[in-house]
Amino acid sequence: MKGNVSNRIKFIGIAAFPFFLYMLPPEFLRSGHSLCLIKNLWGRECYGCGITRAIVAAVQLDFEAAYHYNRLVTVVLPLFVYVWAKTLVKLWGKGV
Repeated sequence: MKGNVSNRIKFIGIAAFPFFLYMLPPEFLRSGHSLCLIKNLWGRECYGCGITRAIVAAVQLDFEAAYHYNRLVTVVLPLFVYVWAKTLVKLWGKGV
């Protein structure tokens, strides 16, 4: 047995993360108070405001809503997918 249990758990958790995002109900992210410090202190949205909602909407294949939440999702989502895949390959190489 090449890999250890810790690497297997990490691999399964990271591999399943997009599926957890897919299963989130859209109403969960639409309702609620903003956690953005800039928005809460000055009342203005920063460049990162809405990026979490945008990524979840994109994972749920609602690209129009994702773009509406934050236009930077077109840059951030491919970067997240790259880092996600690279991490999975790295863990797989350790012998999951």
